[in-house]
Amino acid sequence: MMKSSTIRTFQTVHTWTGLLAGFALFVAFFAGALTVFHHDIATWQNPPWRSQPARDMPVQTMIDRLLQAHPKAGAYFGIVLSPPGSAQGPYAYWNDGEEHFATPDRLEQATADEDAPTRSHLADFVYALHDSLGIPVVGLYLMGIVSVIYGLALVSGLLIHLPQLLGDLFALRPGRNLKRLWQDAHNAIGVLSLPFHIVFAVTGALMCLFVPLFASLNLVAFDGKLNEAFAKAIATAPTVEAAGRAAPTLPADVLIARAKAAALATGVSTFEPDYIHFTHYGDANALVQVRGVSERTLGTYGTIALHGVTGEVLEEHVGATHTTNGLVNSSIYALHFGNFGGRAVQWLYFLLGLAGAFLFYSGNLLWIESRRKRRHAEQPGKTWVMARATVGICIGTCLGIAAAFAATAAADMLGTDPAVPMRAACYGSVAFAVAYACLRPVARAAVELLAITAIAYVAVALLDLARNAATWSQPWTPASTAVLGVDIAGIALGIGFAWLARASWRRATHGDVFSVWTHARQVRAEA
Repeated sequence: MMKSSTIRTFQTVHTWTGLLAGFALFVAFFAGALTVFHHDIATWQNPPWRSQPARDMPVQTMIDRLLQAHPKAGAYFGIVLSPPGSAQGPYAYWNDGEEHFATPDRLEQATADEDAPTRSHLADFVYALHDSLGIPVVGLYLMGIVSVIYGLALVSGLLIHLPQLLGDLFALRPGRNLKRLWQDAHNAIGVLSLPFHIVFAVTGALMCLFVPLFASLNLVAFDGKLNEAFAKAIATAPTVEAAGRAAPTLPADVLIARAKAAALATGVSTFEPDYIHFTHYGDANALVQVRGVSERTLGTYGTIALHGVTGEVLEEHVGATHTTNGLVNSSIYALHFGNFGGRAVQWLYFLLGLAGAFLFYSGNLLWIESRRKRRHAEQPGKTWVMARATVGICIGTCLGIAAAFAATAAADMLGTDPAVPMRAACYGSVAFAVAYACLRPVARAAVELLAITAIAYVAVALLDLARNAATWSQPWTPASTAVLGVDIAGIALGIGFAWLARASWRRATHGDVFSVWTHARQVRAEA
């Protein structure tokens, strides 16, 4: 039996680690739930029936134009392919001593900014909110530290509830004691989703802190030799030297088709190429690597290495043919993003993401309820600060993402680049929500912001449904299904926020008059 003083220590650790990381984790989980449908959001932004000529450029045409504009790129370059079913365009990467990135329509004006080709992509912006709060470089490391704190909160929470785990697991006691109901819901969701949260914490910390961890280990434990050892451990193709003799490299479509056939022959059910990389293009020893995503295997990201001239398969790293190192590396991404099991697992991860966001939101509500004075009109300032921050940041994040969708659609209709409008709409909405929560009575602010958020999600979805009205009468395609799915999910989220607005209004009207969430308290204070 654990001592009561030990449990109190763990409770303190759990509370403060949760509060410190809670706001960042709410953003990460809510945006992460949407990121599960990354390709569907990309298709929603650029469905094939609204594609532009530059985005329709065949891969081989793009390669020919790239090498015509930058002949030195042939030694080492790659093409990031369009997501399946989307009109979102591919883009090129090459290294001729310096790194360059370019979209098909800007091959002559390449940039060293690796985010430039995807800056207008809504799906990538939502992903950036998930993995770095949208803050370049520093945000990624910040989320790595947050993931470590998150892991500490999980361990301390498990130790707190371990003694009465089974007894309290399925306890959900509705009634007038709302704090107890929030506590029951918080505990049940936390315990039931614990295995997934452990996966998210561990893989999130590894992905976000990979660079500083790698650099530290290389310096401290590997005497500067880790780079070479790591490159060998995860290599997916043989090392080849240029022959120095010119020979035509096979067309990209042929190489992709051969790689896909070779991958499916290993036993995986799917292999959707998303990247093709060339080394020594146009040389007799040209090497090609085709990377793709497979479902229903933990090694979701796989690679087929081919001889660029003959098309001979040189190495296979797909599904069961992964090396142990490759399987571990690929599994980290598969377990974190849930792209290993098709639609069923995607929806499971979507619900787990929303449940995770609720976990941190409810944690803040419990902290507020635990520290407010009972039967006192005046409440401590820290409870007001936490209440306003919770309303402003959490609801503001949900509103901001809806605003980003709206700005992206508006920019597309106006024919302008959505990169700036989507960010301005998102961050502007969060700032607006925080200011609104600070200036309005917090109970009213919560209800009104939830209502605005509900309207925003439903309005964006209905507008898009109307905008694509002609498509719904055409034969159904995977792209039209994806677009419709995003719109329906938006309407469902809108209904959910409307329900939360109504529940918040009922609590403000009929709940404890000494709570920070009541209208009565505000009326009395104003009187």
